[in-house]
Amino acid sequence: MTDAVLIPDDDRPARPAVLRGLLCRCPACGRGAMFQGYLKVRDACPACGEALHHHRADDGPAYLTILIVGHLMAPLIMWAFVTWRPAPLVLAGSFAAGCVALSLFLLPRLKGMIVAIQWAKRMHGFGAGPGGADV
Repeated sequence: MTDAVLIPDDDRPARPAVLRGLLCRCPACGRGAMFQGYLKVRDACPACGEALHHHRADDGPAYLTILIVGHLMAPLIMWAFVTWRPAPLVLAGSFAAGCVALSLFLLPRLKGMIVAIQWAKRMHGFGAGPGGADV
């Protein structure tokens, strides 16, 4: 016999949580802002009070950002070079600016998505019940 409480899989649906995370909103209610700065996750949602300090996003958002930006910009650089044959400095300057802009846009959204996945899957303390015990 165990004292573990089974929680149904649909208790915290992942899809709405991920969409809310991509919008940088609280994965629980979708109303409160997840960040208090550019990448600083709030300790708790200002709208519903859901604790968000448990997150462990670490380097995941940066890796995903690099992966997405690299896979989008590399073919575009090749296409622009073959189509227009711009000067090397023009090509490098314009695509460097594009890479920075796209990275700055994606990074907080991907961090919000990772925090939302952790919340939905009850990872890293998001599933803790009363008294701090994981349920």
